[in-house]
Amino acid sequence: MVSKRFTAGAVATATALALTVTGPVGPANAEPTVSRTFTVVAEEGVSADAAIAAIRSAGGTVVSRTDEVGIFQVTSERADFAARATAAAALVGAAQQKAIGRKPKLDRVEQEHLLAATKKAAKDAKKRGTKMDPLDDKLWGLEMIRADKSRKIEPGDRRVKVGVLDTGVDASNPDIAPNFDWSLSRNFAPDIAEVDGPCEVASCLDPVGTDDNGHGTHVAGTIGAAANGFGISGVAPNVTLVQLKGGQDSGYFFLQPVVNSLVHAANNGLDVVNMSFYVDPWLYNCTANPADSPEAQAEQRAIIAAMERTLTYAHRKGVTLVGALGNNNEDLGAPRTDVSSPDYGPVAPYPRPIDNESCWDLPAEGPHVIGVSSLGPSYKKSDFSNWGTEQISVAAPGGWFRDGFGTDSYRTDANMILSAYPKHVLQEEGSVDADGNIVPGAETFVFKECKTNGECGYYTYLQGTSMAAPHAAGVTALIVSKFGKNERRGGFGMDPALVEQHLYRTAAERACPEPRLQQYRNEGRDETYDAYCAGGLNFNGFYGYGIVDAYAAVKTPLKPNARP
Repeated sequence: MVSKRFTAGAVATATALALTVTGPVGPANAEPTVSRTFTVVAEEGVSADAAIAAIRSAGGTVVSRTDEVGIFQVTSERADFAARATAAAALVGAAQQKAIGRKPKLDRVEQEHLLAATKKAAKDAKKRGTKMDPLDDKLWGLEMIRADKSRKIEPGDRRVKVGVLDTGVDASNPDIAPNFDWSLSRNFAPDIAEVDGPCEVASCLDPVGTDDNGHGTHVAGTIGAAANGFGISGVAPNVTLVQLKGGQDSGYFFLQPVVNSLVHAANNGLDVVNMSFYVDPWLYNCTANPADSPEAQAEQRAIIAAMERTLTYAHRKGVTLVGALGNNNEDLGAPRTDVSSPDYGPVAPYPRPIDNESCWDLPAEGPHVIGVSSLGPSYKKSDFSNWGTEQISVAAPGGWFRDGFGTDSYRTDANMILSAYPKHVLQEEGSVDADGNIVPGAETFVFKECKTNGECGYYTYLQGTSMAAPHAAGVTALIVSKFGKNERRGGFGMDPALVEQHLYRTAAERACPEPRLQQYRNEGRDETYDAYCAGGLNFNGFYGYGIVDAYAAVKTPLKPNARP
C-alpha cells in the first residue's frame, strides 16, 4: 500500500509524565490583554530548559509540561504571543486552546435516524444460532466480523487494557462496570463553560466513570461490553476498559487533552487506544496552505508536529492505535476544497484548497494509526464514510441507516450499531423521561435492561466511522489477548507492528464492487457522495486489507514478519 504518512523524527523520552507549574514570567513591557491558553511545541532535540526559556522570552507562563514529547501548556496575556513563539528558534509554534477534534452531541451523520422526516419500525435481525446476551440478536456487526465465534477461542484477557480516548465512559452501565479500570482511567478535559455549559462540579473536572456526551460510552460498549447475560456483549468482552477523557462534554477535542491522554496510555502500559474523533477547527491541518494566514499556518504546523510526535511515542511504548477515517464522504487521497474550516473561534470558515502532500486529517492520517472505514449490513461502504488507498487500513461495521434500498430494512434503526449509552444523555435528548422510562416513539432506537435489584442499563443506535473503529479496536485487543507475552517489569503486551500485521493478514478480503464508481442516488444522495473504489482484492480503497475478522484473528497462527 502506498501511504501518505508522517516521517517520524527522534522523540526525546523521559521516565515519567512531568507536570510542572511555574509562576508568571512574562516580560514587563508586554501589552496586557485577555489571558489565553496555548499548547506550545518544541523543536526536535531541544531540551525542556531551552524550550521553557524561549516560552518565557515570548511572554508565556508554563502551566504544565509533557517532556516525553516536548509539549507545554502555556498561558499568556500578550496578543502577539503565538507569533513570538513561532519566531523562536527553539519552538515549532503555538496552537491556541481551541478544538482540534469534534464529536457534536447531535451529530447529523451518527444520529441521522433522529433527524429523518419519517421512520419505519426497526426490523429484528435474524436470530443467531448461538444466544449470547439478550440484545445481541440486534448486533449484526458482531456476526459480520465473527466475534460471536471468536469468544469461544479467545474472549479477551483482563491484562489487556484498551483506552477509549473520547468524551468519557459511563461506568455505571452494568455492561461496562465489570471491565472498567478505575485506577488507570483519567479525565484530561476539564469542562469549559463557553462550549460545555456550566460545570457540574466545583473543579469543572467531571469524575472518572462519567460521560456527559454519550459518544465514548457507545464506543466502549462495542469494544468490551461484558458477556454477562445482560444487555449486549462487546467484540472483546473480557478485556479491561480505560477511560481517557480527551474530549469535552460538547464534543470538542483540544490538543493538550489529546496529547496527555496518549502519553498517559503510553506510560501506563495500555495495549490499544481507540480514537473515534476527527480534527478541528481545521478539517485538514496543512503545513503552509496559501489560503491560511501566517498565524493559522504556524498553528497547524504545531498541531501536526504535536500529533506526529505523540502518536509515535505511544506506538514505541507498545500502544496499538486505531482511528476512524471520518464521515465526510471523501477520498482522503484526493480531498475536496475545505469550506468548513475553521469551524471554531472568531474566524468564519473560508474555502481552502487542500494539497494532499502537505495536509493531514488527524489523527486518522497520523503515523502508526490503523484507519477504519464504515460498512452497512449489506457490506456496502456507508455513504458517509471516507475512503482512499493512501489512508485506509481495514473496514468494519459502522452502520448505515439508509442501507437496504428496495427492502423492508431500508431506512430503519436496525441498520445502525447498538451499544451502551448514558441514561441522562438520553433524557437530555428527549427519548427517556424523568422516571427513566423510554418515551413513546423511541422504542425503535432505545432499549432498557434492568436487573432484579433495579439496576438498569440503556442502549441506543448510532452510525459512523466512529462505530466502525471500535469493532477494529476490539479485534486488536483479542489479538493481544491471544498472542501477547509477559514483558519486563510484570507487564503484558505485544509489539504494535506485529498486531497490525496480523490484523491485516487475517482480515476477510473483499473486492471492489462493480461498477467501481458507487453512486447513492437511490438512497437520496447527490453526486458529492459518488465514490470510486481503486485497487484489487488484496487491498483497495473501500475495504483496505479487508473486513476485520475476529474469529480468523484468534484462530490463525501468528506468523511474525509475514506480509498481509
